Amino acid sequence: MHPYAVSGGEGLGFVEALFTATTALSVCGLSVVSVGTDLSAFGQGVLLVLMQVGGMGIMTLAALLGTAVVHRFGLRMQLNVQAETRSLWVGDVRGLVRRVLLIFLVVQGATFVLITPRLWLAHGMAPSEALYSGLFHSVSAFNNAGLSLYDDSLVRFSGDVFVLGPIALAVILGGIGFPVLIELWHRFRLPRVWSLHTKITLAASGVLLVFGCLGVTALEWSNPGTLGPQDWWGRIVDGFFHGVVPRSGGLNAVPVAEMEDATLLMTIMLMFVGGGSAGTAGGIKVATLAVIFFVVVAEVRSHDSVHVFDRQLPTSVIRQSLSLVFLSGTVVAFATLLLLTATTHRFLPVLFEVVSAFGVVGLSTGLTPELPPWAQIMLVVLMVAGRIGPITFVTALAMRDRRRRYGLAESRPIIG
Repeated sequence: MHPYAVSGGEGLGFVEALFTATTALSVCGLSVVSVGTDLSAFGQGVLLVLMQVGGMGIMTLAALLGTAVVHRFGLRMQLNVQAETRSLWVGDVRGLVRRVLLIFLVVQGATFVLITPRLWLAHGMAPSEALYSGLFHSVSAFNNAGLSLYDDSLVRFSGDVFVLGPIALAVILGGIGFPVLIELWHRFRLPRVWSLHTKITLAASGVLLVFGCLGVTALEWSNPGTLGPQDWWGRIVDGFFHGVVPRSGGLNAVPVAEMEDATLLMTIMLMFVGGGSAGTAGGIKVATLAVIFFVVVAEVRSHDSVHVFDRQLPTSVIRQSLSLVFLSGTVVAFATLLLLTATTHRFLPVLFEVVSAFGVVGLSTGLTPELPPWAQIMLVVLMVAGRIGPITFVTALAMRDRRRRYGLAESRPIIG
């Protein structure tokens, strides 16, 4: 709200400032102001710091809470979990924080080095502008923040694989999750000994990545408002990029508002799922979706237990996954219903904005700036809930896991 934060010399209003600060700290990316035009260098610097603190803090918090859950159990259970996951260890908090910091420096630094020369040499930017733009978008990409210095996000770089490629890779690495990154760092060439969490996350992420890239490319191939004007290579590059960013990246290389309804619906599905646990991505997480998928497969095959990669899933994990999906879907449904009854906007754009806020993605059809202040405040609440809600909710369920010392008589309702 300070005048120095705005290029015009007059500070933002309370709702605008609250929304902008929240979208940066929760690494969402929805915006009600123009970051590159409305905000001064000081204001942009504030967002840069908030994105870094938000992404690093959430990744560290998620990892620490995971360690806290392990510490709740006895020593034998701690050692078993440590041996199984190879990413949660006993009593090494400082080492955990150092690893998170190192990952941030390495990935963001590599992204900055890769895209900055391209911005300078191929897009006519001055060296100082290229350096600043490269830094800002490297931080935004790895933190899955979705904020850009440009009003069109990354549309001006459409079809440029040397800019969009490193940014997409940073989005993937940031969203895959800290435990998986640590394990890949140490055991990349030993996939047979990877933990179950790493195997599930990589497999599910790979399937969703292929599904998103092929789906967006096929659905938008001839759309004159998105991929249509590009040559075949540009369509593939942009299609790949937009198959990656719904997982929580938030940056876009083609106008989202011009996409087909089928593409918007598929993007909503990808945004709701999000990325990996203990990462910078939001959503219900790919491991949650994978667990539910394997539960359905086991039920169809009439198996009493759920087996994944030669391991049996505990009943508590299944209950936590179902609870998280149900509560997340309920929050999205009620928020969408409230906006539809109080505004005149169409269903699909409203659902898109709500899921983008709850999944802390940041993709937008342009609806958010048009919403009344109370609706923007509701999106602020959704961003905070989507950012820290799933982490704290599942941790609370794990910490409260108690065994009953008695059982009740079974009785079955009619299903289906």
